[in-house]
Amino acid sequence: MNKFFKGYGFTLILLGSIIIGGIVGLVFGEDAVKVQPLGDLLKNLLLMMIVPLVFFSVSSAIANMTEMKRFGKIMTSYIGVVVFLGIVTAIIGFIATLIYSPVESGSIEGIKALMGAAEKADELTTLQRIVNMFTVGDFSELLTRQHVLQLIVFSVLFGVATALSGEKGKPLATVLKSGSDVFMKFVDVIMYYAPIGLGAYFASTVGQLGSQIVEGYARSFGLYLVVSIIMYFGVYTLYAYLAGGTFGVKTFWKNVVSPSLTAISTCSSAACIPINVESVKKMGVPSDIAEMVIPLGTNTNKVGSMLGGIFKIVFLFAIYGKDMTSISAILSIIGVAFLVGVVIGAVPGGDTIGVLLILSFFGFPETTFPLVLIISTIIDIPATLLNATGNTITSLLVTRLVEGKDWIKTNVAKAA
Repeated sequence: MNKFFKGYGFTLILLGSIIIGGIVGLVFGEDAVKVQPLGDLLKNLLLMMIVPLVFFSVSSAIANMTEMKRFGKIMTSYIGVVVFLGIVTAIIGFIATLIYSPVESGSIEGIKALMGAAEKADELTTLQRIVNMFTVGDFSELLTRQHVLQLIVFSVLFGVATALSGEKGKPLATVLKSGSDVFMKFVDVIMYYAPIGLGAYFASTVGQLGSQIVEGYARSFGLYLVVSIIMYFGVYTLYAYLAGGTFGVKTFWKNVVSPSLTAISTCSSAACIPINVESVKKMGVPSDIAEMVIPLGTNTNKVGSMLGGIFKIVFLFAIYGKDMTSISAILSIIGVAFLVGVVIGAVPGGDTIGVLLILSFFGFPETTFPLVLIISTIIDIPATLLNATGNTITSLLVTRLVEGKDWIKTNVAKAA
């Protein structure tokens, strides 16, 4: 029981605050808008530390790398598998939202009215979005939260330059690491206030929209849960078959229960690392692959986050009436969701940064920021399960690519 509350405690508090906020909004109606400044305070606290957090965390991670040569074939296989899983997940999520919209039509008009119907998303060509996605015209523009991905690109290059400077760059690498640690602690401090801020913002929102917004989130969570179940039992079984045939499926389901239950009970992908490594070794994954892929995948292979990215984007597209059927729109939605799960997932505070990336790429106003961030909270449990178990699947597929099709029976026999 203590382990359950240790893992779920803060998530339950956040969910509780949202529920209480919803009740307050329904009871007091438009009078609940008086507490919105408390929600705006949380939004501003999170937004104002995005730029330094991204710079220090990303550049520090690159600058302090010392063993990049040893990855070789394993890393090549890992990248290929992550791209494959990410694209498949994004496509599944997108198709699901086309079949059953996560935002009810009755909710859309009310949300539009709250956000401001005149405030439309920017319209740019796909080529313009690609250029603007990675570059800015002046260094000073990097110091704004509207250019998160461009800042990440700059931070990566800065970190690479620091690492390539060798001994001369080590003092700066140490400073970057220290800055990263400080801003992560900054995030921890801010999150103590999150229950109050999210509760107040939700109270204000529900007070103005009534049950419309609640229904919208309920539909989003219900659809996400259904897709997660399909992914977990259906798609993951197919991946296990691709990795090791029928024997691979049996081996996977025999050993995946422990990391799955750990993900559900702790609500933390990082907490699953030790038991996930142990489990995939029992599945026949060699130690070097298990000990490389599982920790790496915990940060850069977040299947549940990719799926969540699709839902957040579609949520906003529905509100602003943007076309989701054109080829360019579909590719943009899938591409940005992939970035949210893989690139942004590796950055501390990834949920917040991911939402900002979605808003900036598609030109949505920042007034929608808290509404989209709430989706991260309500899907946290199934998303963690997909993230953690997805790393198990990744290790199997990587081993298949590295050691050939007959790897699993031989390795399982050795492990036994």
